[in-house]
Amino acid sequence: MNRIDRYISGLFWLYFIGGLLVFVTIFVSVDALGMMMSYEGVSATSLGKFYAYSIPEIIYRMVPVACLLSLVFTLSTLNRSNELVALFSVGMSLVRICVPILIWVLMLTGVVFFMGDQVLPNFARHKNFVFYHEIKKNPSLYSMVKTNKIWYRSKDTIFYLKTLNEKTKKAQGLTLYYFNDKWDLIQMMTAKEVDMSGANWNLKDGSVTIFTEDSSFPLTSQFKQKTIVMSEDAKDISASANTAEVLSLNDLSEFIKRNKEAGLDTVRYEVDYHSKYGYPFAALVMSLLGIPFSVSRARSGGTMMNFGICLGLVAIYWGIYNSALSLGNYGYIPPIMAAWLPNFLTAVGAYILIKRTKV
Repeated sequence: MNRIDRYISGLFWLYFIGGLLVFVTIFVSVDALGMMMSYEGVSATSLGKFYAYSIPEIIYRMVPVACLLSLVFTLSTLNRSNELVALFSVGMSLVRICVPILIWVLMLTGVVFFMGDQVLPNFARHKNFVFYHEIKKNPSLYSMVKTNKIWYRSKDTIFYLKTLNEKTKKAQGLTLYYFNDKWDLIQMMTAKEVDMSGANWNLKDGSVTIFTEDSSFPLTSQFKQKTIVMSEDAKDISASANTAEVLSLNDLSEFIKRNKEAGLDTVRYEVDYHSKYGYPFAALVMSLLGIPFSVSRARSGGTMMNFGICLGLVAIYWGIYNSALSLGNYGYIPPIMAAWLPNFLTAVGAYILIKRTKV
């Protein structure tokens, strides 16, 4: 790097670190306030541990926004001080001026990818442990293995699910164990398939086995369909089974493979898998989109104008991103397209705007 590149890089990192600290602080403050209102009586120690484990994920989500803000503020600072004009006069193009910034953004893209694959799953497991044990005070939800084997205890009942599809509220391989007050097993129920409709669970192709003290042999009967009423809504169970959050790419790939072999719908998990590759590049494409807005003559509105432009660009990208993921989750577009379409459209839009920029 020459002196000019180092100077531009210094401005970029100054705004990046400052912006990231501001975004993380605001997010934690607002979320913590909502957490305290939702769960009254939660201790400060529990909240502190929860957000300590949450910070890596917050940073992961905020890096693209901080990259965009730092690029916009860096170029706007150079523009307001007429340093851009000086750089143009010595033959440097707008793209060449942005090269050191984009190199740093590309490196941050690699860091974000590594965090999403190797760092966040471990922190997510610890965060969930604190949430379900110390804040929600329902440790049985966390006791589930967050892959394809789910154990759950509810009062005098323990049940096991081989697989659970959160979106369709369907499960396979159910086994229910009922106990009396002395924790003696009194009944066992199995089912190959389960449709979860709120507290009503519709069981298919199963059996009921009753254990009594009067008989040495359990009594078993078969059924084709049966409806039982559970005290927990399936939503509570599936909420803690956020598979993609707690699995690395290799583990998630293996999870998808096993579920496909079992004949289950894996579209949602495939979207999550490809989004782990696509999301890190949001920092790069959002930064590219910010370049033409940073050097426009209309950018003389000051710091608040710069901040407003950043928020507008972030809203545009997130609107496209969430729409694409929703289309992918419902099967309207392939999972890989759902993950990469927002980056592609943003990059094309950035290219067109940069080409039309007159400096």
